Amino acid sequence: MDRPWVMGIINLTPDSFYAGSRISGEAELLRQAAHMIAEGADILDLGAQSTRPGAQILGAEEEIQRLDGAIDNIHRHFPDCCLSIDTFYARVAREAVQAGASMVNDTSAGSIDPGMMAAVAVLQVPYVCMHSLGLPLRMNEKPQYEQVTQTVLDFFIQKKEACRQAGIHDLILDPGFGFGKTTRHNFEILKQLPVFRILDCPILVGLSRKSSIYKMLGVTVDQALNGTTVLNTVALLNGANLLRVHDVRQAREAITLVQALND
Repeated sequence: MDRPWVMGIINLTPDSFYAGSRISGEAELLRQAAHMIAEGADILDLGAQSTRPGAQILGAEEEIQRLDGAIDNIHRHFPDCCLSIDTFYARVAREAVQAGASMVNDTSAGSIDPGMMAAVAVLQVPYVCMHSLGLPLRMNEKPQYEQVTQTVLDFFIQKKEACRQAGIHDLILDPGFGFGKTTRHNFEILKQLPVFRILDCPILVGLSRKSSIYKMLGVTVDQALNGTTVLNTVALLNGANLLRVHDVRQAREAITLVQALND
């Protein structure tokens, strides 16, 4: 990565926390993909499982049914676009890559499906490894850390070695903003984001429209775009390499301006 990238979120779920990101139907799927690509998305991240706090975990079969050819469809219409599958199941990852995905985004970092890392190694695609405190259903029930950044760093050191042993060569690390972390935890990690540079891996930041933004500002999730852009800018200044967002154009503009500042 010679510059920061933008990952656009496409949710094939009926219960994602931001209603504006939910997609239903082939025509809407292709419109959203075309829109994000036109606005500057480097990657489209497709997910069929809600990982919002309190969400129930679906099985791999239901996840595959929700995807229902979506990756193949986008890949045929936009063959030059990099597609990512947001899943923690090895079976879903394999089928998605076969359909045209070229990256796996695992919010469980291999903890839900023990076969995930081995599957990614065989597929030879980049792997996004995210820190989370437990499963979505209960991850935000009074999360506690002595030092949250140190905990996440130690977690990544262990996972990086596990990925190396499994045979994964391209690893991206995601601190997991909002996944078993309070607003204070999220802000501490964001402030200390440069610490993760010692791991020599690209850092993905997923802050888009999350509760740490809209609750802090006293607005709704629909009104959290400006706050998202502010924190994405902070993340870029602190070394983020990849922004996972609902709103591509604003993220791309933040990258352009921060790059101009750095240059």
